Amino acid sequence: MVEFKDIKGFVFDLDGVIADTSVYHSKAWHQLADELGVQWSEDLANNLKGVSRMDSLELILKTGGKENDYTQAEKEHYATKKNTNYLELLKGMDSSAILPGISDFLKSLEENNYKLSLASASKNSPLVLKQLGLDQYFSEKVDPSTLKHGKPDPEIFARGAEVLNLKPEECIGIEDAKVGVESINSAGETSVGIGDKNILSEADINFEDTSELTLENIKNAMEVGAAND
Repeated sequence: MVEFKDIKGFVFDLDGVIADTSVYHSKAWHQLADELGVQWSEDLANNLKGVSRMDSLELILKTGGKENDYTQAEKEHYATKKNTNYLELLKGMDSSAILPGISDFLKSLEENNYKLSLASASKNSPLVLKQLGLDQYFSEKVDPSTLKHGKPDPEIFARGAEVLNLKPEECIGIEDAKVGVESINSAGETSVGIGDKNILSEADINFEDTSELTLENIKNAMEVGAAND
């Protein structure tokens, strides 16, 4: 594992890491799944985490055995409809949706001169950050519309380091989804997984929730990891 002293930047996912926007996504996808006649489940909701809009729609259609029932134009229509529902739900979001410890963590990163970028598959991430009052921390963001591949492909996290003018090994990526952790690892960055260790077993470092996300805890975890290598 890379040593903590070599880390210069942090690349963040948004949903489930900075704020609990996943609940809004789930509600909007649930609405659409009902309309399409696809049975909604907790497993389906979990599989959509960290996945792009069109890939999420494809997963829903495949779950219902309807992947061949719609034209590309119809699929784009439904993806847009989901996004319209999501944006409507977002209007009620404010700083209370910021996950525990994140505000303090972002402040500490800024105070210690770390570079920060956002690597979210959501095209609405700038709006979400503004609603949360956190946009000042993320002057650098990966534009998901420029990406050719979705997570678990490394492209989005590799780009997250690139926009900071840093090497992947100089960055820590933070994710709450299995596909996101795979993306970080494939990009050559140190991965921090937020959530169930059994699901995020491939993460270099794991914290049960965001309240544990501090520079001190990350440093300690990296030192333990290096000692065990």
